[in-house]
Amino acid sequence: MPEGTNHLGRAFGGRILEWMDVVASVACRRFAGSQVVTASIDHVDFHAPIEVGDVVTIEAYVFDAGRTSLTVRTTVRAEDPENGEEWDVTGAFFTFVAVDDDDQPTPVPSLACPSENERALRDRALDDRREHREALVERLDAEGAGTDIESE
Repeated sequence: MPEGTNHLGRAFGGRILEWMDVVASVACRRFAGSQVVTASIDHVDFHAPIEVGDVVTIEAYVFDAGRTSLTVRTTVRAEDPENGEEWDVTGAFFTFVAVDDDDQPTPVPSLACPSENERALRDRALDDRREHREALVERLDAEGAGTDIESE
């Protein structure tokens, strides 16, 4: 809608990040069964704009779980509702921490991927995250700024 856009009639990047954070937190809260807080967001690149009137779809799924943390992949796509054309806008990896009523970290369930589709989603997210981190390290090294970052 117009109130969420800049002077070019395109969605504010910060608004898109807010929506991604909300969708990712819902996925984590459903998985954890408790409140969650955002711990980090990996690098975000916007590949295409979202114009006023476009339809936005944001998907998120938990693909990794630690003792109290959850890692979520989010993807954002846009669609021109008049012609049905769709395109990728952005995506990111979010990490959340589950918290109890006292805002202290609390354990989360183990991640089970019983179906082939779930395993494929998890494996693709793990591969994409690893590739993303390796590319970031290479870029920082080329700029002379990546000496303290390690790749997984």
